[in-house]
Formats: sequence, structure tokens, C-alpha cells
Amino acid sequence: MTMAAVIESRTADAPAWSKTSRIASVDFLDDLGQAETIWRGLESQQHFSTPYQRFDFLGPWQRRVGEREGFRPFIVVARDSEARPLLLLPLALSQAHGIRIARFMGGKHATFNMSLWDRNFAAEATRADLDALISAIRGRGAADVLAFIQQPLRWQDLPNPMALLPRQASVNDCPLMTMVAGASPTTRVSHSLRRRLKGKERKLKLLPGYRYRLATTDAEIKRLLDAFFRIKPLRMAEQKLPNVFAEAGIEDFIRDACVVPLASGGHVIDIHALECDNEVIAIFAGVADGHRFSMMFNTYTISGNARHSPGLILIRDIVDHYAERGYRSLDLGVGSDDYKRLFCKGDEPLFDCFIPLSPRGTVAAAAMSGINRAKHLVKKTPALFHMAQRLRSAWR
Repeated sequence: MTMAAVIESRTADAPAWSKTSRIASVDFLDDLGQAETIWRGLESQQHFSTPYQRFDFLGPWQRRVGEREGFRPFIVVARDSEARPLLLLPLALSQAHGIRIARFMGGKHATFNMSLWDRNFAAEATRADLDALISAIRGRGAADVLAFIQQPLRWQDLPNPMALLPRQASVNDCPLMTMVAGASPTTRVSHSLRRRLKGKERKLKLLPGYRYRLATTDAEIKRLLDAFFRIKPLRMAEQKLPNVFAEAGIEDFIRDACVVPLASGGHVIDIHALECDNEVIAIFAGVADGHRFSMMFNTYTISGNARHSPGLILIRDIVDHYAERGYRSLDLGVGSDDYKRLFCKGDEPLFDCFIPLSPRGTVAAAAMSGINRAKHLVKKTPALFHMAQRLRSAWR
């Protein structure tokens, strides 16, 4: 359907809810190209979303991964009475067991899921606005259920309006480090941990050409990604884990996104590394937006240099890098791995919404909600979590 047809269809039958909500009309787009201008406009200074919702992050994901997995773009744009975009929902449709599910684009590669909001509207949005949006999506008839997972309760200094909808805690929270401008480096990484890492790093500093770097050129990015995709499968095999990076399209998506430059500096995905003349010792990559750095993927050498904790040393360097540039927070991705707690003392609460749009979707939403509640309970109950780990190991 063309843009003109979309606009004609939604204005020809203006819904009654437009009188009680700032949302006066809703467009539905099934093509990234149709949405690009609006999408990039909401990425301007006045926007409210996470870096995982950038067009240049989700575009490569949809082309390289989403299409292969059967996801179709379902982009929802809400406008006010003067046709100004108020928010954009970057969704994708898929079907399983006869149920049509609308999810955020990005899959498991997006730590946080959000709409792209006009910041002023986000600050004032009400439950009536959210009800109007859901009513319009339901009226479209394209999906049976909305499965919105891993949404932050807040981002930067605003609450997430989606939290006004019925919600539940996500399976995992996200360990979070808060950084205060001008504070001592030991408020971010303790004096004792810095001293321990400094002692380990003395061994690495003996290596010819030892250095920390943030990749800035296409050649550096390619070289570091070549190392990552060579080392990571070996690391995962060592841990008896499946190599998720071998799934169709994943490597292409990451390589595409890593080389896209941002107008504000850096790239859509930034790659940090410790290396020497003979090898890449550790790699951590993630997204940054001037306020938060969020880790996406990492690995470290399989050589004897691994015994000197290069991953922890690199995290320290990354923390200091962003703190010196005025960043206010940093996360290492969802999950409760011990190394994350060495740096991140707080948590980013995340929530899920499972919203039925049809009778069939009511059953699906209840099932999805129940499964995620059970997983959350297991993660929060040490005895159950330990049992689940033992069962998983036995299964492997």
C-alpha cells in the first residue's frame, strides 16, 4: 500500500478516540523506505528513544535477519491534529501456530525496546493516548497480539509512557552503572578493583604494541570483527553453548551496522578492543547515544593472555572512556553474570506488555505472559535457577 493510500484510509474513518487523545490519526507502513523520513525526524534532538531504535540499527537487522526469519515490517506512526508525528512504533509481524504476533524489530540483539517518541508528547502522554494507539492497531486487524518485551521503565530522565499499559516484570533486569559528572574515577570502579586490574595489566603491557583502542576506520572495524567472528565460536564451544552468531544473517547485520557513521561521531555500533601486535586480546562492542553506553557483544582471546583478565581490563577502559565524555550511565546487557556485578551496582528495571488484539490473541497473550512470569520466578529464586542450570547442562 502506498503512503497516499495509507493516509487516505486512516483519515476517511476518523475514530471517536481522537477527541479525547492528542493522537488524531495513525498510519501503518510496511516498508522501511516509506518510514525513513519520519523515523529519522524522530531521531533528532527532540526525540525520546534508545539507540537500539535507530533507523541505521534496525534497518540492517530487518534486511539481514528479519526477512530471513519471516518478519514483515509493521511500522505504526501516530500523529496529532496537524499531522505532526508523535511517535513511531518500529514493529515487525510474524506468525506462529496460526497467531499473528507484532514485536519490536531487533529481536534478541536489542537490549532495550521502545517507541520513538516526540519528547514533549512522551512527557505528557496519558493512558487515553495509549488506549487510542492500541485501539487503532486493533482496528487495523493485522495482528492478534502485541508482544512488547524488555522495555525500560525510564530512559534518560523521563518515564516510558508504555508503562501506563498493563505490564509485568521482564524475565531479567539489566545491571546498570550510574556515573556522576566530575566524580572521582573510584566512584565508578573501586580503588581495590582498579589496583587488582592494574596488577594484571602489567603482564599485558609487556606485549609488543599493547594498546586500548576504539575502532574509527572501516579497516579497523573490519579487522576487529574478523577477529571477533574467529574467536567467538571457539569461546562458545568451550562453554558448550550454541554459536548464535552463526545464525543466518547475524554476521552480515553486525558488519553492516558497525560501519555506519553517526553525525554526532562514532558509529551505530562502537567497537572497543585491547590488542597487541600479535593478536586481538579482547573486544567489547555496543551502542552509545551521548548519555548511555550499552554493551551488545564481546569476546576475549583463547591464548594464554586470557589469564590476565583482559575482558575486565577492557571494561574499565570503556567505563573511563565514556565517563570522561560526560556519559551518565553504562550497562553490560541483561543477565546476572558475576563480572557485570563487579561494575554495575544498580539495576535497570525492564517490563513486558502482552496485549491481545483478537480472541485468538487473548489466549496467546495469556500463554506468553505466563511463560515469562515463570522464567522471571526461576531467575529470582536461587534454588530454582540452580536446578534449571543443572537441567540445561544435562540436556546439552
